[in-house]
Amino acid sequence: MLRLALPNKGRLAEDTRDLFADAGLTLETRGERALSASLGGEFEAIFVRAQDIPEFVADGAADAGVTGWDIVRESGRVLDDLLDLEFGRCRLVVAAREETAIASLDQIAGVRVATPFPRVTREFFAGLGREVEVVPVSGAAEIAPHLGIADIVVDLTSTGSTLRMNGLREIVTVMESSARLITAPEPAESLAGGNGGGVAVAPTAARSTTDRRVALGELTSALTSVLRARGQRYVMANVPRAALDRVREVLPGIDGPTVIDVLDGGDLVAVHAVAPARTIFRTVHELKSLGARGILVTRIERLMP
Repeated sequence: MLRLALPNKGRLAEDTRDLFADAGLTLETRGERALSASLGGEFEAIFVRAQDIPEFVADGAADAGVTGWDIVRESGRVLDDLLDLEFGRCRLVVAAREETAIASLDQIAGVRVATPFPRVTREFFAGLGREVEVVPVSGAAEIAPHLGIADIVVDLTSTGSTLRMNGLREIVTVMESSARLITAPEPAESLAGGNGGGVAVAPTAARSTTDRRVALGELTSALTSVLRARGQRYVMANVPRAALDRVREVLPGIDGPTVIDVLDGGDLVAVHAVAPARTIFRTVHELKSLGARGILVTRIERLMP
């Protein structure tokens, strides 16, 4: 049974648990404060701080984990990004006080930068060839320029409202982040498999590596199917047979709509198809204009092509 390191608290933890539950991997714990749990009987979950998950995964204490990509980058550990989980979206940005003259990266050199992400910040400015003094802070970086601790900040934002509220102006985005499913890269010898001059591995170790790869592939596929379904709706309607050509334009589906005869339905046939959630209002309106009846729109739990 593979071990997964999951966030132990906060919105990231809640969204992670919801996603896994939708994939059929419901947490089965012995209590609210349990440090581990079964995930649908398929995986073992351990609950740790989001900041510690890259270390747990990189060191092999967990086979995979879920945490923010900003945290992975700051950890400096080499990890594989298996899947963007599409929640916890934010940006790491450079910001300066609104009343200062700093309005672009060209004006940033020899300044002090307060940030909870010193590693990423140093790499960013080093890549630009800019010399800055990084001042690590554990939180509330936006207050640093007002206290004279630093000239600018590098911090996370989702909408930019907190920065504006504290009199800061965004200069540039350093990186974009979201929750990711991560794992450690497989050792080179396991990839070589003993062929082509590579280092041979024992049969048990090779089998273990293969089992781990298969299990992680199944997990990634299950989570992907949930994420894919969240942006879609399942549409069913009875439509006039004569309007099928036009219905196909309204409901193209994945491989075309499914058409089923309606018992004693006369000239009506039942049409089933998947449609984008973002356009469902217009889709229903257009079906009605084609004479559709009994239109039903439902959510989809999982969608696999």
